[in-house]
Amino acid sequence: MDFSNWKWLNESSIEFDGDEISIYAPGNTDWFNNPIPEKDGSLSKPVANAPFFYTDVEGDFSFSCKVTPNHESVYDACAIMCIEDEYIWTKAAFEKSDFGTVAAVCVVTNQISDDANGCNINQPSMWLKVCRVGDIFSTHYSLDGETYNMIRLFHLPAKKSIKVGIEAQSPAGNGGMRKYSDIKLELKTVENLRAGI
Repeated sequence: MDFSNWKWLNESSIEFDGDEISIYAPGNTDWFNNPIPEKDGSLSKPVANAPFFYTDVEGDFSFSCKVTPNHESVYDACAIMCIEDEYIWTKAAFEKSDFGTVAAVCVVTNQISDDANGCNINQPSMWLKVCRVGDIFSTHYSLDGETYNMIRLFHLPAKKSIKVGIEAQSPAGNGGMRKYSDIKLELKTVENLRAGI
């Protein structure tokens, strides 16, 4: 994978070791547009301060990688993301949940975030995938990098060209290193969005 044209939103320290990338997630960093109103009924401002290392992608694609989050605090995660701006984006994450588990998670944000926990995972690493066909996206997880299961299928009215890449977060913790490997970006139209192939 050639990362020479990749860029940053919220730049952080990054290390390259063969095909593995390590990114430092500072404490109190996330991407989340909280759907729960404040006491006065207003919505809080979007949180969009977690490091995001990305490339611009136009049209349909499939993007996947292996992630190792080093879960310590609640919501610590590695994620893959597709971003138009702070109000239109999605991420698939391997996250430490607020239910005492680590899980495959998907957040879909169209102005506000729609947050969903998927399957609980009992291993330190897994693979994540996101596919786009027009304005339809799907997110997936895999325990072995071969067989993928769907987390979510959804519509997101994003521009044809969006930012696609990897995110490192620690919303409620003090931060830590997040590892990514086996990164694959294919500019293609998948035939089966539910299967991701």
